[in-house]
Amino acid sequence: MSHGRILVVDDDPQIRRTMKTTLTSRGYEVTDLRSGEEALDKLRTETFDLILLDMNMPGSGGIETCRAIRSSSDIAVIMLTVRNSEKDKVDALDAGADDYVTKPFSTPELLARIRATLRRLTQAPNDAGLQQLALQGVKVDLPSREVTVRDRTSRLTAKEFDLLSYFLMRPNRTLAHRELLQAVWGPDYGDELEYLRVFINRLRKKIELDPSKPRFLVTDAWAGYRFHVPH
Repeated sequence: MSHGRILVVDDDPQIRRTMKTTLTSRGYEVTDLRSGEEALDKLRTETFDLILLDMNMPGSGGIETCRAIRSSSDIAVIMLTVRNSEKDKVDALDAGADDYVTKPFSTPELLARIRATLRRLTQAPNDAGLQQLALQGVKVDLPSREVTVRDRTSRLTAKEFDLLSYFLMRPNRTLAHRELLQAVWGPDYGDELEYLRVFINRLRKKIELDPSKPRFLVTDAWAGYRFHVPH
């Protein structure tokens, strides 16, 4: 049984061959392409569960390609980069990536990142959790995975939705950075604060009437974040 369909996009043929061999042996169906332009064409006719996208390709690079993908799809994206700077990480996440891996990477690390990106929250809502929210021009419906702001529907990526769901299950409670990272990305995460900064900003742009003055996703200094629901 296939564990999922993965699209590998990298201009280095050796990397493509290695990743295809590795992932196929682990039960994934793999298609590999050499450019962002080819990837965008392929996505018009085929569906995948995850894209491994090289950040530094000639032509349409990984950042530009990821933004183009995000304009019409919530598919999971892991960015591959040869640099390990804070700016590159933030640029990848800002473009819409769910995660990133720095080259050279080990096979166990890559597989762990893939599993973390594809994982979904499966815990049942507690009694205090919110399945639906309608406040101040914002509507959130978890069962249908829809967010509407001033009658405009926002598309959330899977990780954005998981993060928002985790907040809504725990309204008005301060959630620590480590708790959020491990709940949404997995137990191997906890110190990647740039993930939260970027994803919180992404969510604010999609659910807040004024992202610069958030009313819902508020920051509790030095403690974490909280989804504020007026009583």
